[in-house]
Amino acid sequence: MSNVVDFPVFDADNHMYETTDAFTKFLPKEYDGLVKYVQVNGRTKIALRNVISDYIPNPTFEVVGRPGAQEAYFKEGNPEGKSRRELIGEAIRSPEAFFSPGPRLELMDELGLDRALMWPTLASLLEERLADDPKATHVVVHALNEWMHEHWTFNYEGRIFPTPVITLPIVSEAIKELEWVVERGAKIILVRPAPVPGYQGRRSFALPEFDPFWERVADYDVAVGMHASDDGLTRYYNDWNGTHGGELLPFAGGKSAFSDIAHSQSRGIFDTVASLIGHGLLSRFPTLRVLPVENGSAWVRPIVEALTNSYEREPYLYDEDPLMILKRNIWVHPFHEDDPMGLIDLIGADRVVFGSDYPHIEGMSEPLSYVKELDGLPHADVAKVMGGNLAQVMKLPFAA
Repeated sequence: MSNVVDFPVFDADNHMYETTDAFTKFLPKEYDGLVKYVQVNGRTKIALRNVISDYIPNPTFEVVGRPGAQEAYFKEGNPEGKSRRELIGEAIRSPEAFFSPGPRLELMDELGLDRALMWPTLASLLEERLADDPKATHVVVHALNEWMHEHWTFNYEGRIFPTPVITLPIVSEAIKELEWVVERGAKIILVRPAPVPGYQGRRSFALPEFDPFWERVADYDVAVGMHASDDGLTRYYNDWNGTHGGELLPFAGGKSAFSDIAHSQSRGIFDTVASLIGHGLLSRFPTLRVLPVENGSAWVRPIVEALTNSYEREPYLYDEDPLMILKRNIWVHPFHEDDPMGLIDLIGADRVVFGSDYPHIEGMSEPLSYVKELDGLPHADVAKVMGGNLAQVMKLPFAA
């Protein structure tokens, strides 16, 4: 399959585009109208509980920017001061491979990808917009997972591994959902890296009240993916910007310089990993395998420094060396524009995985070109980063 390299390539970050019935086909009748597609000035928008969301500008994905359209922008910046529209260029009509597994396998062969994790896209807006209704959140997430299982399966021909969502506001419901997806072949689950909304407010999923869920995850030995999504931090950015209201608009222009600076600090995933370690979850369940995806790697050095300093000052707060936990339980997916060699120097080649973010505009147009970023790394380590480490996370065979 991969004719450019002599080892299998396992992409940690591919995306499916949901069809317009993904949230509604299996939604119980009493929740009719919870999710709608509506027309606004000739454009189709998604609305949850009659509130229109612009989080993803085109929720039908019928016409999108070409894969990798912003690749040069993220690697080289914007020295010519082009507009967002100029950077993205001409849109394309989405091929069937963006929506369905059979055509996607053919596209993966063209791209040189042997295996891929397949993350939902529109689903990243669900949990934050239903934060004050835990029951509805669980119902819609289950409907999505039913659609995903019917449309993609959770393990398509041993090559495509869709990631069903587990939401956590009601622990007993989260356990039921976990059991449901694992019984149907899920090799990995998607947990939003953010505090969990609930009837009594928000709190970390690393607190002991969630241990019954994590115990089941450990028992099933399933990998835990934490893909970037709307993590709710916008409400803090809004406080600083003096715009009390509004939603995260990651794909829109016109944001403030403050928001751009603050967002670049990767606060969401930094705090998530700090909680996983600092609240003791990864010590209570040391076999958990956690894979933050599409969060980049800019957060890694700051958290290594923070863990080191905290452990030196207050070792009694920890049951074990927190850096050991980081290097035992967590694998890192750098953005394609990040410095993978610097990351490998920091945490080791065994902790880094490759992901192209295909077919998003901010991803890569030719995933295998990433091998060039690993120039100078021993061949065995290149094979690990490009596929072997992810196979280890997923507990799948890998033959370099």
